[in-house]
Formats: sequence, structure tokens, C-alpha cells
Amino acid sequence: MKEWLDQGGDWLLAIGWIALGLLGGWIVQVILMRIASRIARSTGPDWDDLLLSALRGPSRLLLPLLGAMLIAPAMRVPDAVDEFVRHVFSIGLIVAVAWLLVGAVRGLRALVEQRYDTRTADNLHARRVLTQIDVLVKIAVFIVMVITGACILMTFDRVRQVGVSLLASAGIAGIILGFSAQRSLATLFAGIQMAFTQPIRIDDVVIVEGEWGRIEEITLTYVVVRIWDLRRLVVPITYFIDKPFQNWTRVTADLLGTVFLEVDYRLPVDEVRTKLKEILDENDDWDGKTWGVQVTDTSARTMQVRALMSASDASKAWNLRCTVREKLIAWLQSEHPEMLPRVRGEIVGNELPR
Repeated sequence: MKEWLDQGGDWLLAIGWIALGLLGGWIVQVILMRIASRIARSTGPDWDDLLLSALRGPSRLLLPLLGAMLIAPAMRVPDAVDEFVRHVFSIGLIVAVAWLLVGAVRGLRALVEQRYDTRTADNLHARRVLTQIDVLVKIAVFIVMVITGACILMTFDRVRQVGVSLLASAGIAGIILGFSAQRSLATLFAGIQMAFTQPIRIDDVVIVEGEWGRIEEITLTYVVVRIWDLRRLVVPITYFIDKPFQNWTRVTADLLGTVFLEVDYRLPVDEVRTKLKEILDENDDWDGKTWGVQVTDTSARTMQVRALMSASDASKAWNLRCTVREKLIAWLQSEHPEMLPRVRGEIVGNELPR
């Protein structure tokens, strides 16, 4: 009973010292964060505010742990208790440092996202940079997590002993893991390749599997395409390396839109040109660069007239095409209804067929 009380007293003493160290570290963290917040508010740029916001959470764990570790030598407890407490502190410190690194990386990403705004009209460079930084941040976080897990495992003596015993068979294990993770590694390297070659970027307009949409998210393993009707198409990242697809904003967001009309041969094409120019001048979606009307094809009954127009991006080009198509058809119906496609017949002789 006396031994149990003695051990209980040792544990209570250790808990008291730990609580004192954690409290001291927490007080230091609060003071430092308040000082840093005041300094950040007094400065002009917002980069320090973003970085401070990202580091505030990790500091709440890191500084109290450091305070507890600094006060740990003052604990007069048995070696077993001291070893257990130091082991827990070591694991907590590893987690806190990993959290701090992840917070710093995400703070830098927020800083880059604030500097490069994709809401501007000419956002090609911004989308290129954001795509690279997004993939690189995911890679950095993944590496930090792997190293953190390895460091935590290495704090256990049994794990280190098992690691030494398995060192001789590491070559065979590596070959087995290589074959089993071949597809996963290929996907991972495809994500890294995507970050630097950039066949697609964030907010690119693409045609994938016959669907029109915008690139919403790029991860190390898959890409999310936001379809025009707000559906999400999730595609493996290797798809954009192995298969062909359309990227409408690869070099520039400018697009040419077309409207095709099947009309009678007697339609005056010059009047169509005049009407098209009138429609485009009244529409804000037209960028004023390109327009035209051409007869592109003929058949036994009709001719095909193509109306060409330009727009600054895919969304405006789509709306412009729909508007032009609607107004040209309405103009044909009101001004030249006889020029709409019709089926011609010929009666041979004086009598109608029975």
C-alpha cells in the first residue's frame, strides 16, 4: 500500500510539474501572439497577418511543450516516470514542429494566393503560379507527414530494433513495395509532372470526356472539373498525361465562337453581315476583335452560313453565340421568312399524281 502511495505521489508530482511547465509556455505564447498581432496590424502589407494566422495554432502546442520540457529536469520522480514523460514530450514536440511546418507552408500559399488574383480578366500568369504552388504545397505537406510518422516511430526502442533486424531484407522489401505501389508512385510522379509542365491550370476551361467545365482542384492523385451545370467530374491525374483533351485557355482565354445557319439559296448574305455587325455592336460580350459571315457549305436544298465572332473568355463566347443565334433566327423569321429551309417539289405534266 505504501509503495502504491509513493508511486501515486510521484505521478502527482510529475503531473504538477508538467502542468506548471505547460501553463508557463501557454502564458508565453499568449504574450508573444499579442505582441506579434500588434506589430502585424501596425504594418502596411498583409503578408505578416496571413503568416501569423497560420502559425497561431501550432504555437499553442509548441510553446507549452517547450515550457514543460524546460522544467522537466526539476522533476524528482523515478526514472521510469521520467522516461515516460520525456517520451510523451518528444512525440508531442515532433507533432508540434510538423504542425508548425505545415502552417508555415500554408501561410506562404495564402500569401501567394493573395498576391495573384484570378478574378482579373488576364489571369493566365496568376493561374499558372497558383497551380504550381497548390501542387507543391500538397507535396510538401505529404513529405512532412511521412517524416513525422517516421520520427515518431523511431522514438520507440522496439521499432528501432525491428528496423535493424529488417535492414538485411530491405532490398527485397523495396522491390516488393515497388511493384505493389507502382501505380500509386506513377500517380504521384504524374502530379509532380503536372505542377511543372502544366498542361492544365486552376480555372482552365477544358473538355474532358465530352463535358465542358473548369479545373476546380488539382491534387497529387486526381483533378476535379466543375461542369457547367455545377456537377463535379473527378478524373485521375494520369488522365491528363495519357489521354488527349481540349484546353480552351492553354495560352489565352480569348475564343472564337461560331453560329451556323441552314438557309435558302436566295438569302442575301450581305444583309446577314450587316445584321450580325448590328447585333455584335449591341452586345457587351463581344470583344470587338473579330467577326465575319461566310458561306461554308452547300447542299442540294440549302446553303450553310457561318457567323464568326470573338470573345474574351469561354463563358462570354457561349453567351454571345446563343444571343447571336437567337437574334439571327428572329431576324430571318421577320424579314426573310421565305429564306428559311424548305423542301421543293416539281410537278411533271398537267395532272397531279393520284
